[in-house]
Amino acid sequence: MSRRRTSSKGRTRVTTALFTTAALLALAACGGNADAGTSAKAAGGNSAGVKAAEEVLAQYSKRPTSIGITQPVGKPVPTGKKIDFILCGVQSCQDLANYFTEAAKVLGWSVNKIPTQGTPQSVQAAWTQAVRDKPDAVIASGFPRSVFAKQLKQLKDLNIPVVESSTDDTAGDGISMLIDGPDVVDVEGKIMASWVTSDSQGDADAVYFDMPTFGILKPVADAFRSDYEKWCAGCGYDKVDVPITAIGKDMPDRVVSYVRAHPKVTHIVFSLALLNVGVPAALRAAGLQNKVHTIVNVGESTNYQYIESGQTQAAVAFNNIENAWAQADGLARHFTGQSMQVTQDAQLPFMLIDKDNLISTKTQFPLVEDYQAQFKKLWGKS
Repeated sequence: MSRRRTSSKGRTRVTTALFTTAALLALAACGGNADAGTSAKAAGGNSAGVKAAEEVLAQYSKRPTSIGITQPVGKPVPTGKKIDFILCGVQSCQDLANYFTEAAKVLGWSVNKIPTQGTPQSVQAAWTQAVRDKPDAVIASGFPRSVFAKQLKQLKDLNIPVVESSTDDTAGDGISMLIDGPDVVDVEGKIMASWVTSDSQGDADAVYFDMPTFGILKPVADAFRSDYEKWCAGCGYDKVDVPITAIGKDMPDRVVSYVRAHPKVTHIVFSLALLNVGVPAALRAAGLQNKVHTIVNVGESTNYQYIESGQTQAAVAFNNIENAWAQADGLARHFTGQSMQVTQDAQLPFMLIDKDNLISTKTQFPLVEDYQAQFKKLWGKS
């Protein structure tokens, strides 16, 4: 891990916790720490970096109004299509499949969900089943083509389109469309960096908990560090790598141990919201809840409830619902003889959620309130 020089405002801590796992990713107002936030703001001042961060934060704190796709399909979308949706072993992937199924119902398609445990063996078995099924299209999320290269070639030879999302891969050579790839999701890191810088007024000492085996999270981590170091010059920074097996198990203990060992830390950043589940209670039990502010990526219901109660301060809301409907939009274009590039090039929405603009705590919610009406209009179904 590379080191960074410290300054009077912060120090660099280098803590490396390297773990390996066979699992692959799919995906999927400040409260609480009043004392720490006040002192940070008093010390930090109103630098050019803080101003730049606040401009980005203001942009993404507004609820989006557009799904990012404006060109109608323009032709009747054929019904009766059969789609295989390969799951990934975590809830966010199941959610994507459920949202896609809702969109498919509008278009008169059926969806077959193929479960996996996220391991290479189970993923390959799922792709093998998809080849046997010979569906009209296959959708998956988070798996690099190296895991299912043989099956991808077989599907390509059968002229069956494959749609992927949230993977550090590229479209082409069998992958017909990629949504929310590495050149898109880096904005999540930028949003989190803008929040930490703004929340601390340029006087943060942040620790970033990441899962490096999930390739799609790398551009998020890289963007966070780049923008954080640019806007919050001299602020403390550390990155701790953890395995997926920590989720729902010892992640709270890991965080408590870290905060105890690094008393100057002011902000905790999680590359995936699931890493924060159980952490607020653990910090509270350890008497550490007022020492730090927390932001998570790819927010979900538990963390939105944390935000409502002031136990977590912010989350980057991922376009789970719009993403799934965009997958259907791309296939609608394919089934009418058109390119899916219109959909792939669309800028789907992202949003910074805090206590002031929290939309819901019950379920994952659409970022664009009337997303269904917008998609249906594109498909001639309104």
